[in-house]
Amino acid sequence: MTPPNIPLSILDLSPIAEGSHAGESLRNTLDLAQHGERWGFNRFWLAEHHGMPGIASAATAVVIAHVAGGTSTIRVGAGGIMLPNHSPLVIAEQFGTLEALFPGRIDLGLGRAPGSDQTTARALRRNLGSDADEFPQDVLELQDYMSDSPRQRVLAVPGQGARVPLWILGSSLFGAQLAAHLGLPYAFASHFAPQMMMQAVHFYRSNFKPSAQLAKPYVMLGYNVFAADTDEQAQFLATSMQQAFVNLRTGRPSKLPPPMADYRSTLGPQENAMLDSVLSCTATGSPATVAAQLNAFIASTQPDELMVTSQIHDHRARLRSYEILGDILRG
Repeated sequence: MTPPNIPLSILDLSPIAEGSHAGESLRNTLDLAQHGERWGFNRFWLAEHHGMPGIASAATAVVIAHVAGGTSTIRVGAGGIMLPNHSPLVIAEQFGTLEALFPGRIDLGLGRAPGSDQTTARALRRNLGSDADEFPQDVLELQDYMSDSPRQRVLAVPGQGARVPLWILGSSLFGAQLAAHLGLPYAFASHFAPQMMMQAVHFYRSNFKPSAQLAKPYVMLGYNVFAADTDEQAQFLATSMQQAFVNLRTGRPSKLPPPMADYRSTLGPQENAMLDSVLSCTATGSPATVAAQLNAFIASTQPDELMVTSQIHDHRARLRSYEILGDILRG
């Protein structure tokens, strides 16, 4: 196995598996982060989603504190905070607090999607309808709150002067344009929305303007991995996420289902085509198979870092998937 020559990181949604509950999911999240730290992963990020029966990371800053408090060296952050759901001042205070507690280890990725349906979005925040359009201004306001000398009269305490790296997340050209214009690192959601990946990355790198935070462009790509001791076992484990995607896209969001033998054969052509499209940035198989697929993806896309997610029903099998990745990372 040839190890990738870039950092690998972990994206965790604190999945709530069928037969389980949020408390167990959050304990599993910390356990995964502790193992990931030992296995050499660079970051551990958590994502904000609301009203999703299978995701326990809605209170993202709280979960980041839970994970950072139980680890010591791995970077911990948000991948991401959906800024239209929040006042920039509140996020500056939350992440200023996290940085004060865990200095030099906190990241803040920012997205403009609500991370929920429209009804839930209305329950989360003000002015639904215009907030996503105000995302660039909200990012600038947040940057100002966390600067050494904010221009605004209101101060973020903690928050002012916090050295928390900001990232722009995206799945289209919009995020690429904003990240390039502001000189911020860019994370593309290729693990579930890969269609515009290469176009967005090319635009970002071609139009990047250096900033006080970042001198040259930095791209992180999302990537799914289902690794096991055999190809057949890995393909079986991957059916949990496939079921969850089909359930979500057909308006039936669910907890993470147990794997199902020959699941793809039960689907029609539309569902199979959808899965082939949204999960095209995926490695599935034994250690050798995953290493080959991983290296081929890195060679073709040239990211600076890879953010890996493994939505696997059984926690021990999920740990094993990341352990295999850690072995590949260490060569």
